Amino acid sequence: MLRVSNLKLGIDEDISLLKKLILKKLKIKENELIKYFIYKESIDARKRGRIDFVYTVDVEVKNENKILKNSIKDVVEIKQRNYIGVEMGSEKLKHRPVIVGSGPAGLFAALVLAQRGFNPIMLERGLDVDNRTNDINDFWNNRKFKNNSNVQFGEGGAGTFSDGKLTTRIKDIRCRKVLDELVNFGSPEEILYSHKPHVGTDILKNVVKNIRNEIIRLGGEVRFDTLVTDIITENGSIKGVVVNNNETIESEVVILAIGHSARDTYKMLYNRGVTIIQKPFAIGARIEHPQELINKSQYKEFYNHPRLGAADYRLIEHTSNLRTAYTFCMCPGGSVIASASNEFEVVTNGMSEHARDKVNANSAFLVNVIPSDFGSEDPLAGVYFQEKYERLAYELGGKNYNAPVQLVGDFLNDKVSISLGNVEPSYKPGYTFVDLRECLPEFVTSTMKEALQKLDNKLNGFAMHDAVLTGVETRSSAPIRIVRDEETLQSINTKNLYPCGEGAGYAGGIVTAAVDGIKCAEKIIEKYSSL
Repeated sequence: MLRVSNLKLGIDEDISLLKKLILKKLKIKENELIKYFIYKESIDARKRGRIDFVYTVDVEVKNENKILKNSIKDVVEIKQRNYIGVEMGSEKLKHRPVIVGSGPAGLFAALVLAQRGFNPIMLERGLDVDNRTNDINDFWNNRKFKNNSNVQFGEGGAGTFSDGKLTTRIKDIRCRKVLDELVNFGSPEEILYSHKPHVGTDILKNVVKNIRNEIIRLGGEVRFDTLVTDIITENGSIKGVVVNNNETIESEVVILAIGHSARDTYKMLYNRGVTIIQKPFAIGARIEHPQELINKSQYKEFYNHPRLGAADYRLIEHTSNLRTAYTFCMCPGGSVIASASNEFEVVTNGMSEHARDKVNANSAFLVNVIPSDFGSEDPLAGVYFQEKYERLAYELGGKNYNAPVQLVGDFLNDKVSISLGNVEPSYKPGYTFVDLRECLPEFVTSTMKEALQKLDNKLNGFAMHDAVLTGVETRSSAPIRIVRDEETLQSINTKNLYPCGEGAGYAGGIVTAAVDGIKCAEKIIEKYSSL
């Protein structure tokens, strides 16, 4: 098959014209074209007064070698378009594989193992997505927080209550497996080719439920409200886990996909001698603008064109103090959400539904944090660093889960805001005007200030006075890494324990976490035979 890139159609040109572009590019007749698939669709809005859709397509033709001999620009041969699973091993398992966590890493590890006949057991500390949704709404609307059922814990992991972004920089055929399965279980088909694919929380809820039901149909088991409270080891190898402090589940292989907020599990693992090290991450706040402002800034006179959805952005600035400020997890037409995983803490995140049709755009606005900032050599020092500022935010907000809020203009001038402008904060259950310097480190706020004014030159209106900063955002990635062998993917000192995904420090988003889950599942499949 051939991959043909850089095929452009104007914003008002019909997609049916793509076939003509392919024929022209390859210099072939229509009867020589067997079929084609859109591999990627992106938007080019760099030229003033013009917006193009740019396509990469995979093409099957009658005489591929003839075309390749012509060395046509933007045309390459591809050997493998779809994921092919690994060969199965022969060693016998005494017990079913255990997967801890049902976020993207755990979910896809369990799915792949179930598809190959391993009948895995997936353990989730939180609740199923329907009950979880009810608990989250109760927290947002009535301030009733539940430790085991919230934005961080429950079926689908933290990614379920997000924008459902599927962008990734990794080039791995397993990414295609992830996207294909998401479509199989209810995601929109355009995620297969969109340059910036997303699903949206409203659709993701059903997708994760459908994947869970498929794991069960194939012989797997999924258990909710099941917290791993201890691990069992013997001679440096995993032998099982203890759940809810009262039940032992034996297994020779355990995939640990616990997510980046399982602090109690981090502490348990550390106390059990599993090697954990500090890792850099980032903290800051959510920044909210009118979505229309972002649309106009990015798309100019085309901002309300029916083929264009809500615009997004990705910004980065290196500041004079040698720090980096950047936007992360941008949610067009979305909301800032309360995302605490423990009582007496305020944590923010962003969420969009598939339509991305809310009036505000929001993004994390973060500053890098490095281990020397933690003030301790303790491997868990980054966790304590996060907790410190989340608790300060809780206290500053009024000790009722209100989020601390400041208008960008007032933040730049060290003034506590007294009223809102054109942006109504979307965070629920509520907000309190504060000086954000009181719940963020000084190096973070000073970096944010310098970057805000510079980034306004890159995206007009980014530093508008009325834009809203909502604190604090601390969970962009895990503050630790559970160290594993690069070849076997096992913990370096606990054999057959597979640290996996974001929580183990090896991924940074839905797709990369899911891919890591597949990789860990493959290691088990390569060694053992199915049950």
